[in-house]
Amino acid sequence: MESHAPLLTRIAEALERLAPPPPGPAKLDSADAFVWQPEHAGGGTLAPVPEVARVDIGILQGIDRAKSILLENTLRFAAGFPANNAMLWGARGMGKSSLVKAVHAAANAASPGALALIEIHREDIATLPALLTLLRGHPRRVLVFCDDLSFEREDADYKALKSVLDGGIEGRPKTVLFYATSNRRHLMPRDMIDNERATAISPGEATEEKVSLSDRFGLWLGFHGCDQATYLAMVEAYAAHRQLAIGRDDLRAQAAEWAVTRGSRSGRVAWQFIEDLAGREGYAMKSGN
Repeated sequence: MESHAPLLTRIAEALERLAPPPPGPAKLDSADAFVWQPEHAGGGTLAPVPEVARVDIGILQGIDRAKSILLENTLRFAAGFPANNAMLWGARGMGKSSLVKAVHAAANAASPGALALIEIHREDIATLPALLTLLRGHPRRVLVFCDDLSFEREDADYKALKSVLDGGIEGRPKTVLFYATSNRRHLMPRDMIDNERATAISPGEATEEKVSLSDRFGLWLGFHGCDQATYLAMVEAYAAHRQLAIGRDDLRAQAAEWAVTRGSRSGRVAWQFIEDLAGREGYAMKSGN
């Protein structure tokens, strides 16, 4: 047996070299925004984002109530006081993800560097506990953000999220807040909830299991489709932000026509119209037309 000891030692040392090192402390001071990359060797890493794709909170129109509530919640959290996890749900293109990024920027404008924003992709939700382990104990306050969060049939990741938000033995670090956006109020398709109700021994308990995930968000902020007046107000705000040289009546007429061709009115449609208008105006000036 002693003759095999050197060989066993070399094998053990080789395995240690091949094994990924344990994750070190999160480097949250290198940037204000990051993307969580769980597949990175060593147990996951935070990739810095030099410049966040966002719009200023002042030009977001038609969502005044949600904007006021989420901004207050975020400023309170950034200042070191208790705050709630938030779910922003509702109509597509009405500024849910834009608002999250805008309140993060507003909080850091009020107190530079106070708040880091970490985006976690929907497909990586199962690794959320690993991310929180990485963040635990770091003094900087963090918003963990998941855009377009929802769960499909046979998807068990929601149980991990439930545990992280409220029920885990370690609990969520006090320096971490979770914001999510979704087109669904309860994050799951209705037929999935109905199926659980129909096949369960106790249908009421099965339904409660599904909808209780949403209950773990202290803030529910609804976003609904906008009317013509709100849509045009969005267009005018974006046009002023881009300093476009166009008369108000002409702007509104073109914007209304654009919405008809798209078959909907929303903040996203308004922004896409302004991008098209700015491109046409810039191209015309360069071409001398």
